[in-house]
Parts: sequence; structure tokens; C-alpha cells
Amino acid sequence: MRLRTTAAAALGALTLLLAVPNTAHAAHGEFLYKVGPGIPAGMVEPESGDCINLFGATEEHPAFAPENFTTSTATVFLDFNCEGDTYYVMNPGKKLGNRLKLRSVIFS
Repeated sequence: MRLRTTAAAALGALTLLLAVPNTAHAAHGEFLYKVGPGIPAGMVEPESGDCINLFGATEEHPAFAPENFTTSTATVFLDFNCEGDTYYVMNPGKKLGNRLKLRSVIFS
């Protein structure tokens, strides 16, 4: 009787572990861009679901030429804090040219 109760409790705990969603995950891969006069910059394994202001991008000089080598869709914004009406959705593997300007990004 005790073995059956222990087995049921273990099965219940395992089911609970599998049912709880994993809230913290990263976009696997690299997201690359350029800043200033064309200095390469980027991030590895960026956090998904959080807005990321791009290092090196400023009000006067936004980042440019993004390359999404992650496994997630990246939505890039011209404004900081993923705000504003100017944005572009980049599927995994997408590379955009020097004309696209950005200051923040969020990954799906």
C-alpha cells in the first residue's frame, strides 16, 4: 500500500513539473548589427520576450545592418524601449542592409 502511494505521489510530481511552463528562455544563436562608423556589435543567446536596447546605439547614431542568426523572430524598433511606429519583423536567418536603422529589439 505504501509503495502505491509513493508511486502515485512521484507520478503527480513529475506531471506537475512537465505541466508548468518554462518562463525564462533565450533565442538561440546570435543577433548582429553595426554601430557608429560600421563597428560590428551583437549579442549571443538574447533573452526572449524582453525589450533589449542595443548597446552602442544612441539618439544621434542608431544601430544599422541587423542580422538575425537566432532561432526566434526579432522585431526591431527605430526607438529605444521597443516603442514607436517604426519597426521591422525579421525572421530567423534574415539580414538587412545599412539603410535599416534600429535602437531596440524584442525576440519571440
